Amino acid sequence: MPPLMLVVAVLGHLLLAAHALRRGDWPLCAALALLPLSLLTRRASARLVCAAALVVGAGWWADAAMELARQRVAFGEPWTRLTLILSAVCLLSLSGGLWLLGARARAIFSRAQEAARTETAAFLLTGALLAVARAKAAVPVLLADRFLPGSGWLELLMLAAYAAWLAGRFLDPQGHRRLRPRVWALFSAVFFAQLALGLSGLTDLLMTGRLHLPVPALIAAGPIYRGGGLFMPILFGVAALLLGPAWCSHLCYIGAWDDVASRQGPTPPRQLSRRWIIGGRLATLVIACGGALILRLTGAPLALAVALASILGLIGVGVMLLASRRMGAMVHCTAFCPMGLVGNILGRLSPWRMRMRQDRCTRCGVCARACRYGALTPLDIAAARPGLSCTLCGDCVCACPHDALHYRLPGLPPATARAAFVTLAAVLHAVFLGVARI
Repeated sequence: MPPLMLVVAVLGHLLLAAHALRRGDWPLCAALALLPLSLLTRRASARLVCAAALVVGAGWWADAAMELARQRVAFGEPWTRLTLILSAVCLLSLSGGLWLLGARARAIFSRAQEAARTETAAFLLTGALLAVARAKAAVPVLLADRFLPGSGWLELLMLAAYAAWLAGRFLDPQGHRRLRPRVWALFSAVFFAQLALGLSGLTDLLMTGRLHLPVPALIAAGPIYRGGGLFMPILFGVAALLLGPAWCSHLCYIGAWDDVASRQGPTPPRQLSRRWIIGGRLATLVIACGGALILRLTGAPLALAVALASILGLIGVGVMLLASRRMGAMVHCTAFCPMGLVGNILGRLSPWRMRMRQDRCTRCGVCARACRYGALTPLDIAAARPGLSCTLCGDCVCACPHDALHYRLPGLPPATARAAFVTLAAVLHAVFLGVARI
């Protein structure tokens, strides 16, 4: 028989669901009613998420009590009984949440205790970011809201649960190395499937209906040509500041293609020279941005700009098919894509770093054989840190047999820094999966 306080906690969720239904928000009602089902997994993170919902729900009840009391006072109606009832419901919700945070509940919901904080943080951060995006965006950003208005809460719940699951798997370096390319490819597939279906006539799958070529170089060159439209540069910059250069190894819709191509080549990958890693991408950046400026100043027709941008994108695909597959390295990302260079440079402003413990490193070179970004040359290993082309993908962390490589964030021990990094990576992946569309 379940403890009485567990029944109270579940009842608290059902009352919150009923309150949402009374307000006419059936998707939020469904989400709140489904959330306690996660407790059946007995995962520690499910306990914490449900506790957070009940504590926030107590505040919701308190706000409702004050608002309804003000209305009744304004109309000269009795308000004491209503206030007492809602206060009791508020206390019920709060007591259920606090019980879930206590020792008894911790003993009952003890599965995956080591991943609890990471999974809970991923769930709550994803939910909060998507809720803000959903509330503030001028157009419905979640597909569920477009096809069934108001149902975005259910999509939000699923994406938050997915982020929590992914963060828990990312905690294990082996899991991170195995899953990262798969979920990255999933994001790219969803992104381009939505684009293809949108172009075929399902325009609800497009963000605004104003198409932009999905070529990474246009993140920088597009605003120069248009003289405005800074959404993508701002999004890219914020992601780079939050996650460093990991945009290129976790979030880029084109980079996933280069990853697939490079894995068809030899292992260990062939090393790229620093001249190509810096000079190749700098040249492409100058060509893309300079060309955009010339097209704008000369008043060139849009069709010409689109044609030239398409050619640049096709050249990039050719680099993947010919060079990345042959070398087993991500040549497109490390020697051609200008946003890769921008991401690496902006990553220097981010606090995230990959560092090497020299007291543990034996110079065996296993990490270099795992790195497809050419960031662990003998010179880089001697300097005890990856080179400029590092994207914090984490493959080297898993590959190192001496536990010499780790993520670094000032003020945190390596294990905590890594947990924070993979949490952010999982959150941004889930958010982008939900809202990133052309």
